[in-house]
Amino acid sequence: MLLSYLLRHLVRRGTLRVVDSRGETQIFAGEAGPTVTVRLKEPRLGRQLFFNPRLKLGEAYMDGTLTIEDCSLYDFLDFIGLNIMLAPPSLLRPLYNGFGCAFRAYQQYNPLGRAQKNAAHHYDLSDTLYDLFLDSDRQYSCAYFTAEDQPLETAQAQKKRHLAAKLLLKPGLRVLDIGSGWGGLALSLAKECDVEVTGLTLSTEQLQVARHRAAAAGLAERVRFELMDYRQATGQYDRIVSVGMFEHVGIVHYPTFFRKVKDLLAEDGVALLHSIGRADGPGSTNPWIRKYIFPGGYSPALSDVVPVVERAGLWITDVEVLRLHYAETLKAWRERFLANHDKIRALYDERFCRMWEFYLAGSEIAFRYQGHINFQMQLAKSVDAVPLTRDYITDWERSHRPLVVADRAA
Repeated sequence: MLLSYLLRHLVRRGTLRVVDSRGETQIFAGEAGPTVTVRLKEPRLGRQLFFNPRLKLGEAYMDGTLTIEDCSLYDFLDFIGLNIMLAPPSLLRPLYNGFGCAFRAYQQYNPLGRAQKNAAHHYDLSDTLYDLFLDSDRQYSCAYFTAEDQPLETAQAQKKRHLAAKLLLKPGLRVLDIGSGWGGLALSLAKECDVEVTGLTLSTEQLQVARHRAAAAGLAERVRFELMDYRQATGQYDRIVSVGMFEHVGIVHYPTFFRKVKDLLAEDGVALLHSIGRADGPGSTNPWIRKYIFPGGYSPALSDVVPVVERAGLWITDVEVLRLHYAETLKAWRERFLANHDKIRALYDERFCRMWEFYLAGSEIAFRYQGHINFQMQLAKSVDAVPLTRDYITDWERSHRPLVVADRAA
């Protein structure tokens, strides 16, 4: 069958046993390595996996038509990810990616109404769900690990400190947080750095939680949250920060995004963009992720972003690439999610649990094997807005403890 042709060329390390719907087993083996066994429960599934593996693999696992017999889902995806990394370039790999690239402008078209609908698809889920796998501050973005086996709580606090250091925060500054989530970063910056923060979100659930947290922490006068798209923002800000939101902008809207950042930023201001990216150049969003997890989303290559920033007339004053930090973050989330599987199944159902397990495990594999990264890009309107060397970042971090978790109301 067609799938057999693909797997014979794919498996370079380890052994893959595939049991089809008739109970017949095919074995695909490479160099010494792990052995995994999968069962295909529908006759047509092999053909579907050949023609559209990026979509159909996740769907089959969600629906239970593909089951894993002798290891975890993560082990299976780790096996696949490693072998894809080892496989030589072929006609099939560009073909699978090529269709997505051809239509990515349409797929990432996110005008105001669609942008809010896409945000609601993911972020307006049960409030309890996120409590069951995120850290207590609900930082839903890449943490910053400075040592092996560091607790997620510590790494997320260090991420906030790292961002604050690059923002060169001083008391009294006006800060805009584009994509403020549940408010953890905004509240921590206000509490620890004595700044005023305006947070923007498109999620009604996040807005409710963030405002409640601000009131409970006694920070409502210095931190306000608005249900607002970045395109609707007005005013001037000394600092602009955006963490984990740029992935939802869409490549066709990048010129609008950076023109708006420039318009909102004070002449001597500093902006900081924290985003998932890709190290292997422009690509397309995995169709399963686009359909079930992040509709309208895209993680850009730096080469997607830099030309647009240059045309907007902004200085790129610093770029830092975080490589395996997000893989470790996702590992922690996945482990917490699985530990709370029964509670999450009670909120939704088993199919939802399989969908989110696939999302977390597959995303971790993308950061370990498939060129996904995180980058932090510092921007300014003035060439002298930040010091001449990066020493100020380390100096600030050494003089400040990791930003504490802001109080969260129950």
